Amino acid sequence: MIKYLGSKRRLVPTLAAMATSVGGSSHSSRPSALDLFSGTARVAMALKHAGMRVTAVDSATYAHVLAETYVATDACLVDIEELAEVLASLDRLPGRAGYVTDVFCEQSRYFHPDNGRRIDAIRDAIEEDWAASPLYSVLLTSLLEAADRVDSTTGLQMAYLKQWAPRALRPLELRVPALVAGPGEAVLGDASVLAGTLGAYDLAYLDPPYNQHRYFGNYHVWETLVRWDAPEHYGVACKRVDCRDDETASRFNRRRDMPVALASVIAEVDSSLLLVSYNNESWLSAEDLVGMCRERLERRSVVSSDPAVAILGLDQPRYVGARIGIHNPAGEKVGTVSHVRNTELIVAAGPTDLVRRAVEAGLVAAAASGLSASEVPVAAAMLLD
Repeated sequence: MIKYLGSKRRLVPTLAAMATSVGGSSHSSRPSALDLFSGTARVAMALKHAGMRVTAVDSATYAHVLAETYVATDACLVDIEELAEVLASLDRLPGRAGYVTDVFCEQSRYFHPDNGRRIDAIRDAIEEDWAASPLYSVLLTSLLEAADRVDSTTGLQMAYLKQWAPRALRPLELRVPALVAGPGEAVLGDASVLAGTLGAYDLAYLDPPYNQHRYFGNYHVWETLVRWDAPEHYGVACKRVDCRDDETASRFNRRRDMPVALASVIAEVDSSLLLVSYNNESWLSAEDLVGMCRERLERRSVVSSDPAVAILGLDQPRYVGARIGIHNPAGEKVGTVSHVRNTELIVAAGPTDLVRRAVEAGLVAAAASGLSASEVPVAAAMLLD
């Protein structure tokens, strides 16, 4: 998986345990799950691994490609040997300078030029020879992940390192993505528009943006690599010009709009159990989130005559850029890092029996993942009327 701000890598076992504790509806052999802000599809992939039928939604094109690979693609229907042969042939292509080499290696320093030329050649070949193939998204994912393994950033593409990261000097290598067996669906679109239109699920998982920084701008290199549209760019970071457009802005990145947008999604999504991930450094408090979930249950009284809301707080290290600190254009460290850890909040809302099972399963999984008792404060007591 690519490096990603807000990644739930350490929380995946906890989230998967909470999600799968819900069980399935009577008319389906597989519990159904909706991941409405899927990002790298890490959580959606874990839910699919656990036997759920998953729908992954995101507004970013690169995120949609990842979801098409890890959620919508059924590994049982892919000839892995053929896929490996295709990737090997792409990997053998000689480098050829193009947009990536020019913009992301020479005008900026996201990749070493040797790897930039290979990225250009491979991406051109995928577009020319595989655009109509069921393997298209899988091949793009392989290239995206290969590029991520040799980039020279701290994980965000708002800037790049002054000196080459050691990994940037390694040769690019395409690998077969770890596809998952079973059905799934990938949807490209805005969660605030789609929330109430996607049908009913046993579980809905929400991991909305936390602040003003647009994922579209934070990962503009991946957006360009997937779209392959050679956009005009601006600034030292060589961001796509459409990073400035209102169309690429989310209501979730505006402090004034975000609470209304999230409350609307929470109210409209149709699921038996709702899980909401959030962060204690963000615009909303735990009390705000609990309040939104309470309002949901009050409005959707048909869900249960005995509703409950619970909240877990899990200690997490902050993203690497925050831990490195702030540097001036000369590369000199300025100021001090205020803190290196934060708290990830997980709110569960639904019928009391489902919420209780989810909380119990989450606490067990968190402990098994190595989170100590102090890192899993038992703020998981039921908050009932």
